[in-house]
Amino acid sequence: MQKFIGLGVALVTPFKEDFSVDVEALTKLVDFNIENGTNYLVIIGTTGESATISREEKELIIDVVVKTNNKRVPLVLGIGGNNTVEVVKELKSRDLSEIDGILSVAPYYSKPTQEGFYQHYKAIAEATEMSIILYNVPGRTARNMEPGTTLRLANDFKNVVAVKEAGNNQQQYYTLLKDKPKDFLIISGDDDLALGVTLAGGSGVISVIGQAFPGEFSKMIQFGLEGKNKEAYEIHYKMMDIINYIFEENNPAGIKAVLQELNICASTVRLPLVKATDNLHSKIANFVANF
Repeated sequence: MQKFIGLGVALVTPFKEDFSVDVEALTKLVDFNIENGTNYLVIIGTTGESATISREEKELIIDVVVKTNNKRVPLVLGIGGNNTVEVVKELKSRDLSEIDGILSVAPYYSKPTQEGFYQHYKAIAEATEMSIILYNVPGRTARNMEPGTTLRLANDFKNVVAVKEAGNNQQQYYTLLKDKPKDFLIISGDDDLALGVTLAGGSGVISVIGQAFPGEFSKMIQFGLEGKNKEAYEIHYKMMDIINYIFEENNPAGIKAVLQELNICASTVRLPLVKATDNLHSKIANFVANF
């Protein structure tokens, strides 16, 4: 599973001012990341505003990223939700020939028990031979998938190869790292904890801020993988403020404000999200200008 080690980025979906998908900006974002050190790309995860993307738009976005990537880096596709039957149906019906892995978010809103999490992912694992990255993000799903459940899935299904853990819970990371099967990957989903997790034995990060600063963030993660603490933390400290800024109001409004300042895409988001406030955008602009 070397293809999912290092810096993965959860790509935003750029929109024009009329809220349509901005193909030109998406192409620019993909090229920018590949050319500056990103190791793999995640398409239409929750940072890509998957909740507001139509089926037709999803096809368009996948096509654009696949074509632009041109097999340069591995691709991970977001396929998840709280309707297990529909997730399985999409896995079985979608052409995944250009995709290297699936990122499947834990069921949201439904608040399943730990057994419910297990049965949901069991159905997904049995529906495909694709590599599956579990995605635990209790701040958004309202229920934590506990380490015992994650590790049970890792041990029971060979195609469950990793977890993107985004509970901002260091103790939970340590438990997973201590007890995981040898080849199972623990990937940080928390930009602020990514370096510490990597130094503790994690496999890197699926990052939001990384798509704006792929050169710096990929270098930091590589230093972490190599155990070069001093060099890694020098970059970490440079990035701390902007990581805090992008999550200050909502994601992905914050990162889109950064990308606007970098002239990569507009800051447009779809309702119910709104753009970063003027105050936040000012702080972001000042950071970018002085980075």
